[in-house]
Amino acid sequence: MKKLVLVMAVVAFGFTANAQDFKAGVNGGFISGDFSDGYSFTIALDVSALWNVSEQFDAGVTTGYSHSLGEDNVDAAGFLPLAASGRLGLGDGFSVGADLGYAVGISPDGNDGGFYYAPRVQYGVSDAIDIVAAYRGVSVDGGSFNNITFGIEFGL
Repeated sequence: MKKLVLVMAVVAFGFTANAQDFKAGVNGGFISGDFSDGYSFTIALDVSALWNVSEQFDAGVTTGYSHSLGEDNVDAAGFLPLAASGRLGLGDGFSVGADLGYAVGISPDGNDGGFYYAPRVQYGVSDAIDIVAAYRGVSVDGGSFNNITFGIEFGL
C-alpha cells in the first residue's frame, strides 16, 4: 500500500510541473452519515493542479489533508486524498466538479482509508478566489466517512 501511495505521489508531482492553474483551499464542515455520532467537525486543506481541457472544462490532480475531530474519547480521524479532478464552468462565476481517487488513512490506527469522492459547487468571487461547498466521502470498513464542507479556494 505504501508503494502505491508513493508511486501516485510521484506521478501527481510529475504532472503538476506543467499545470496551468494551481489552487489551494481551506474548508470546514460537519460529519454526516455513518460516523456522525463519534465526530464533530472537519477541517480540510486542498491543493490542486488543473489544466484547461476546453474553454469550460479543467482537469487535473488534487491532494490535501482532512482532519475530523473526535468526541467522547473517539480519536481524531485524518485522511490524505490523492485524486483526479474535473471542473465544469457553468457561466456567471459558477462551476461544478468532482474529485475521485483514494484517501490514505492517516489516523487513528486501523484507518486504512478507501475510495474518495468529493462532488463540489463553487462560485468565483474574483479571478483568484472561489467560495466552495463540497460533499466529501471516503468508503471505509464499516461504512462511509462523509462530511459536508464550506470554504474558500485561492488561485496561486
